[in-house]
Amino acid sequence: MDENKKRILFIIGFLLLTLLFGYALYRVFFAPKEEVIITPPITKIPLEGFPTSPEGELIPGAEIPGGVPTLPEAEGVVTGVEGLPTEKPKVTQIISTAVNNFSVGQLGKANYYQPEDGKFYKISSDGSTQALDEKVFYNVENVNWSPVSDEAIIEYPDGSNIYYNFTTKKQVTLPQHWEEFSFTNSGAKIAAKSMGLSEENRWLVVADPTGKNAELIEPLGNNADKVIIDWSPNNQIVGMSLTGEPLGADRQELLFVGLNGENFQSTVVEGRGLVTEWSPDGDRLLYSVYSARSNFKPELWIVNANPSNIGTGRQALKVNTWANKCTFADDRYVYCGVPINLDNGAGFAPEIADSTSDQIYRIDTVTGARTLIQTDQFHVIDTIQVDEATNKLYFTDKLSTGVFSVQL
Repeated sequence: MDENKKRILFIIGFLLLTLLFGYALYRVFFAPKEEVIITPPITKIPLEGFPTSPEGELIPGAEIPGGVPTLPEAEGVVTGVEGLPTEKPKVTQIISTAVNNFSVGQLGKANYYQPEDGKFYKISSDGSTQALDEKVFYNVENVNWSPVSDEAIIEYPDGSNIYYNFTTKKQVTLPQHWEEFSFTNSGAKIAAKSMGLSEENRWLVVADPTGKNAELIEPLGNNADKVIIDWSPNNQIVGMSLTGEPLGADRQELLFVGLNGENFQSTVVEGRGLVTEWSPDGDRLLYSVYSARSNFKPELWIVNANPSNIGTGRQALKVNTWANKCTFADDRYVYCGVPINLDNGAGFAPEIADSTSDQIYRIDTVTGARTLIQTDQFHVIDTIQVDEATNKLYFTDKLSTGVFSVQL
């Protein structure tokens, strides 16, 4: 092949390579991009309650057992979900004067002390108030009501204590060194701390409400401040004690005290500042503690506390409030006042929350589900109780006088 032909073939090859290279550059940098659509594989979801073929397909025209299923209606008040209507129960102030030691008993009896005139009152079934007694009780500091009758242990600032029956008008003076009283669920017995001058004379005692038939149950020594006197509704436990084995800064062993020196199983509470509330059947204990884990905010927990299963079923309800802002509606559900905002460290100083409004929640202690009961008013819950007979929620407010009710 002569030189001219070689030169021509070389030029043609070079031109072809140049064109191919130019086209490649165009495709990479200048050509419009094609949209690639990836279609995921279709996953068949089981159609429970519907007639289907072995391949999981719905059979056209087949009868659906029970008819077309519908979503279940919400139980009670609908939670405050954005975009959904929320029922707002009306909050009514039923008493406008200052009230102390408001209490709703098992029989729907709502009693209270009115410091303005020094008298005790009850709320009748029609909502009206009536004096329990014309007798005046001046400067009462605290009242422990019997859950089943119009009788109470009345405490005074100087340490004096009296038993008073508003039906029979019977009055009995109790030992001045007794304190922190608790009635049994039947009202037949009381428990208290007997605080003698010396440590060896400090005991947890049980007696009749009039002080008769007193029994020494457990020595308190120098640990009285670690013992909670709180009789369980099933009458099996008379108190709780944080005198168990040390478990670190954020954990404590909680012991349960019986009437006969029983060696009950203990449980562990994950924090400090323990506040407790028994379920109506006495089988479970609602409590609040604070710890570094919760930024030292109070946190609600629930645990089994029947002597046969103490410590089982323990779980956090993921609600930041104190147990004394809660009340059991039944053995499963509680109503709690929950601060809208709660600063870190509020567990150390609960008064921090006194300038923050509470919202009332209905909490399922089994599932942890919460239902918000909306109110349009500013309230800081002090005490809260449910009257099962009238299906009403009663509460007192730290910043407002009187008693408020919510029809549930």
